[in-house]
Amino acid sequence: MSQEFERIRNIIKRTTLIVRDMQASKHWYEYVLGMTAYYDKEFVLSGQGLAAGKAGDRTHLVILKCDDPEIGMIGLLQWLDPVMPAPPIEYKIGYGNPTFVVASDDATATHQRALELGTVIYSEPHDWSTLGANDKMKNFVGLSLFDPDGYFFECNQLVSEG
Repeated sequence: MSQEFERIRNIIKRTTLIVRDMQASKHWYEYVLGMTAYYDKEFVLSGQGLAAGKAGDRTHLVILKCDDPEIGMIGLLQWLDPVMPAPPIEYKIGYGNPTFVVASDDATATHQRALELGTVIYSEPHDWSTLGANDKMKNFVGLSLFDPDGYFFECNQLVSEG
């Protein structure tokens, strides 16, 4: 059964990831993905709005951006006091684990920078194609990897469309 509703305009601006080591994660996102810092501050949680931690917890939030000034940002959040215990990294995706898709202008160079930092690579650069939403074939060089905390990234360089 279909319901009529008024369309509400929302934009997802940022996804925030809990990280173990802020400096290592920040460096990875800047060096491997070419992101730049937009915001970098420590703050104390109020106990409202975030379904983690408790009022009084001291945290550090870094927000990184790509080329767009408003959307597609990634936040990195680390608990400073008390330190949030971290589960082991499993390097797999499934329910509750996001897949980030990145448009890259050079997947091979991204791969090289990732290797320099000891990144876990799932799939080295490879050619692949898919039919786009406009019914035109899109050809890519793709790369799949995990960030330092085990978040999964699919990096795709569009080679041709037609």
